[in-house]
Amino acid sequence: MKRILITGACGYLGANLSKYLIYAGYNVTAFDSFEPKSYLPWNSLIEKVIIGDIRDDNCLKDLAKNKFDIIIHLISLDHNKSEENPNFVNSINVMPTWNILEKFSESNLDKFIYFSTFHVYGRVEPLQITENYNTSPQNIYGLTHLLSEKVCSYYNDKTDINCINVRLSNSYGSPVFKENNCWWLVINELCLNAFKHNIIKLKSDGSPLRDFIHISDVCRAVNFLLDNKKKNISNNIYHISNGKTLTILELAHKVKSVFEIRYNKKIEVILPDNSISTNPNKYKNINRYIIDNTRIKNLGYKPKTNLTKGIMEIFDYLEQLYE
Repeated sequence: MKRILITGACGYLGANLSKYLIYAGYNVTAFDSFEPKSYLPWNSLIEKVIIGDIRDDNCLKDLAKNKFDIIIHLISLDHNKSEENPNFVNSINVMPTWNILEKFSESNLDKFIYFSTFHVYGRVEPLQITENYNTSPQNIYGLTHLLSEKVCSYYNDKTDINCINVRLSNSYGSPVFKENNCWWLVINELCLNAFKHNIIKLKSDGSPLRDFIHISDVCRAVNFLLDNKKKNISNNIYHISNGKTLTILELAHKVKSVFEIRYNKKIEVILPDNSISTNPNKYKNINRYIIDNTRIKNLGYKPKTNLTKGIMEIFDYLEQLYE
């Protein structure tokens, strides 16, 4: 049984990914800076939970003494916190990637997966965006992820570690732990407001475009990357995306539709000027970009959770949480 170390394993993505990979047959060690309150189905499955500071060199040295086959590196500051002091941001978003790979470069580590973001591209044209599209980050969050990608690619070329950069679009779905702050994610937030307040209020005119992929499909995509036997390929970047772009307005009306069918209750989509949106297709003819996911589909992967099923899953969770 292969042993995986997941950094940031107690966070929203990390906890879901840990749980999924355990059921897929991997032995998972969780590393994070905090330990959530007990959640028996998760805690009982994890081989070990290690609490520490990813910036601590001695902590990384201790981790490197373990014989892990795979590392999945998820730790980074979010968009807002990444705009703080550059030295602080660099110490979390960039240097740990470098230090982990350096520490494990002589420990027979087989595979390293770094979770990056679509933000490395910055502003994109209404095109089919492949992994070869020019990167031009427009914020510190995207810039630091791109720097970590460069470090990952360097070790992919110079060592025997198979280093993979994953560029994630936008995920959604329920968390494993109540402490996981995932309710700022657009679809999650829309579902929460519909469920708790019987209203959907947008913070924009609804025209921004997003590619949303359910958290379960993100986990499945990672599993396909782990199963891939090709080593140290020069193009080590993969998109994890749904491959379909929708406006926020279309997403809001989709949540509205699913809510009304499920609960037999009418709700409204309210725009920032307090007017009611009645036309989900207002931006139907808007020029759209598409985050191409052909590379990972060529490994056999394709998303399984459609938007209706994904929204239903969030409502299932909210019912258990609040009722």
